[in-house]
Amino acid sequence: MSFNFTGTPTGHGTGGDSLTTDLNAQFELADMVWLGVSAAGVWIMVPGIGLLYSGLARKKHALSLLWASMMASAVCIFQWFFWGYSLAFSHHTRGHGFIGTLEFFGFRDVLGAPSADAAVPDVLWAGFQGMFAAVTGILMLGGACERARLFPMMVFLFIWMTIVYCPIACWTWNPTGWLAKLGAIDYAGGGVVHINSGHGALVYALILGKRNDPVTHKGMPKYKPHSITSVVLGTVFLFYGWLFFNAGSAGNASIKAWYSMFSTSLAASCGGLTWMFIDYFRLKGKWTTVGLCSGIIAGLVGITPAAGTVPIWASVIIGILTAAGCNFAVDIKSLLKIDDGLDCWALHGVGGCIGSALTGIFSADYVNATAGTYGAPIDGGWLNHHWKQLGYQLAAIMSSIAWCMTCTAIILLTMDRIPFLRLRLRPEEEEQGTDEAEIGEFTYQEDTVFIPEPIRSNITAKVPEMSAIDDKIGGDDEESNTVNKQSIETPSTASKEIENEK
Repeated sequence: MSFNFTGTPTGHGTGGDSLTTDLNAQFELADMVWLGVSAAGVWIMVPGIGLLYSGLARKKHALSLLWASMMASAVCIFQWFFWGYSLAFSHHTRGHGFIGTLEFFGFRDVLGAPSADAAVPDVLWAGFQGMFAAVTGILMLGGACERARLFPMMVFLFIWMTIVYCPIACWTWNPTGWLAKLGAIDYAGGGVVHINSGHGALVYALILGKRNDPVTHKGMPKYKPHSITSVVLGTVFLFYGWLFFNAGSAGNASIKAWYSMFSTSLAASCGGLTWMFIDYFRLKGKWTTVGLCSGIIAGLVGITPAAGTVPIWASVIIGILTAAGCNFAVDIKSLLKIDDGLDCWALHGVGGCIGSALTGIFSADYVNATAGTYGAPIDGGWLNHHWKQLGYQLAAIMSSIAWCMTCTAIILLTMDRIPFLRLRLRPEEEEQGTDEAEIGEFTYQEDTVFIPEPIRSNITAKVPEMSAIDDKIGGDDEESNTVNKQSIETPSTASKEIENEK
């Protein structure tokens, strides 16, 4: 028995009756495979951010940040299904491209019609873009580092994705969005993901206030990362996922996808080297691992809005300038006494602005044309003598910042006045740590889990030769070695002394 496909795809709604119409016939299967793989690759960034944040935090808050990454994935993907995709990528918009309708509410009719990216169906585009929403959500929560209650965080994230993220995604990536029609370029999320999450985190940090620090009552609390290993592992996950993040944003398996993949790698590498060398001269000749990882992330952020439209050589400039700017932004944050302990604003907010502005300078029409018949032509940036493009980019930057910061502040200030949605932990809970106060589980088990056996007087122990003791003690200090030798007693010696005392 086989299907009798005699119908024709409708191009709207579900795309047609799947029992009578081969909905796949209108798409290239290779494009669908690539975008599906990219969606899975982008998701790995979510736990990667959790590992990065957890490693940068103190040990008593480490598990809560891993928890936050998985929570953000769950909340954002549910929100995306509920109405997020419809608000951002419905086929019709309201308010002259301001927000989508609810035509896809609860994924109604999300199936085989061409999506905003006509090369793939709605159901695939929705899944791919849902991963972007999850990444943006967990990045933004970095502003709550070590002092936010977790239930209000979940409520806030759902509301924030609805009121802040979805409209900006609609403006920028929906073909009928007002920024898209204006001509602003945001290839993979410099504004939608990074400017948005970075400035949302900034407002979250400002409204929560600085962490309680008994040592620096007036200054800014500053703690060493508790696990550099987690920072490195998180950066590895992010770098890997970002290759899918940017290359998948081509929406197809054209040359543009592979071009943007190498641009991403190059910008990240140049960013990592730049930050590391800056820290080398600032920190008296130390090649800092955290600096290297921070620079890699800064380079990735900077190239995100530009990867599919700028020449590969421009990736070097973008990586260097973004890393240097983000490094400087960390100092500005400290100068302004903003307690953003995970540097979400400095890396993503500032880095996204720098990358978006440079997109207006280095975009080239011939690079964008590598998408072939899949792409739409652009006028390019300053390389094509299209001077207005930088103005379009600045309009996108400023409008995204204004909307994000205003709406985020209103949401948080309103929630904080509702008793059961109080945002911040109490001082004694902060001292305990979020892991103990809010979760009751810990990243590291430090309690003794065994009971040592008692010393028994009837057991005779063989005293080791002093030469063997010397090998175990080691060291060049003769006096300390003598003390250590004298302090070594066998169980039988200790029991004899007890019997003599009796």
